[in-house]
This record gives sequence, C-alpha cells and structure tokens, in this order.
Amino acid sequence: MHPIVEQQIERLADYVRQSRRIVFLGGAGVSTASGIPDFRSAGGLYGVKGALPPEQILSHSFFAAYPEEFFNYYRTNLLHLDAQPNAVHKKLAELERAGKLLAVITQNIDGLHQKAGSRTVYELHGSVYRNRCLRCGRKYGPEVILSVSGVPRCADCGGVLKPEVTLYEEMLDAATLRGAEQAWAQADLCLIGGTSLAVYPAAGFALQCGDRPCILINRTPTAFDDLATLAIHADLGEVFSQIGGEEEGE
Repeated sequence: MHPIVEQQIERLADYVRQSRRIVFLGGAGVSTASGIPDFRSAGGLYGVKGALPPEQILSHSFFAAYPEEFFNYYRTNLLHLDAQPNAVHKKLAELERAGKLLAVITQNIDGLHQKAGSRTVYELHGSVYRNRCLRCGRKYGPEVILSVSGVPRCADCGGVLKPEVTLYEEMLDAATLRGAEQAWAQADLCLIGGTSLAVYPAAGFALQCGDRPCILINRTPTAFDDLATLAIHADLGEVFSQIGGEEEGE
C-alpha cells in the first residue's frame, strides 16, 4: 500500500477513535468482496453488453410491461441470497455494538449489513428480502421469487409479486430517506465508502457534511473528493481492516 494511503488510514483511525456518532453511507463497492457485482466499475452490471441496458430492464415501466423478462434478469443479477458479509459489514456492526456508530445508510439491496449484525440500517433502495403482492399486499420472502420460473404470483389472490426495491422511475421511500437524513444530521463523523456518488439523492449527503469531518473511501476518484476531509483511493475492505474497533463496555 502506498505510504500516503497508509498515512490517510492512520488519520481515519484517529477520527474513528475520537468519534461517538459515526454514520456510514455506502454503495455497491461495500458488497463486491462478498461476490456481488457493482454497477458502474469495470466488470460491473452496466458494462455487460446485452440486448437492453440494465437501466431499462430495471425500470418501473419495463417491470409493468414485461414482468417475465424483468424477473429473468432480476433473479440472475440481483438475487445473491448465499452471499455473506465481508470485513466492511462486520466492522460497521462492531462499531455499532461499541456504541460508536449511529446508523448505516446503504444504497444496496442485499441485506448484508443486517446479516452482519447491524441494527440501524436505512436501505435507500429497498431490499430483495421484502416482496409484496401488488393486489392484496401479502408479504413474501425472496425464496418465493427463486422457487418459480417466470412471474411469481401470490398464493392467496394470484396477484403479481413485486420486490420492494426502488426501480428506475420510482421514488425512494419517504420515511426511509427522512430517517437517513436525520441520522446524517446527528453524525460527528461522516463516512462514505464504496460509492461513486453518481446517483441522487444519495450523493446529496456528501454536500451536507458542513464543518464535520467527512471521509470518502473509494477505489477511484469521485466528483466530491475535494469536499472531503480525506479522500482515500483504496480497497474499502483493506482500509476497514486497519480501523480499530472498540467493543461495548471498553
């Protein structure tokens, strides 16, 4: 690792030790070490050539018009139920247990933060673990989506099931966004990791740090690097493995 990056990580570790109200905002790069592909990096879903771009397939209008094609893509590319938390998820859960981390705000839909033990998680784009019938509202787990081919339907009324994930053309859940904004406003250390900050409103959090320390960790530069107290260009897992944690009661 480059000496400058090592120095930056030491500074980050100091900030973490001194903070008691950390809030972490994460993107797809948080879960790549768990085997879940991201979207915009080389090798990500948006770089895979297909008949239709992912942005079109993962849109509300495409889901409504071509549900079978939507679910074929969704099962293959977005359902990763066997994935396990990596060092980043585990470190964040550890910091929460220690009473240092207030919340995780995530753009991911994979549920890995909860699998790692995090309790306060704001899932801006929803979760693959929540699905509901569009006709009667009955809720289902993700296994039912995988257990059938074609369009999954409700066992009670036959209505189409829809994953509670935010598709293109859909609004974010207002209560979730409000909770995330309130947590961010309380932070004494703003951590942002594994995201190119290319999507709003998530990217807007980077503009709301004010005078508080804001640490941005991403493999590649972002348009918000100049606003950060530290912009660390390194593997997120490697960085987090060098951050000390404090277990509750120490």
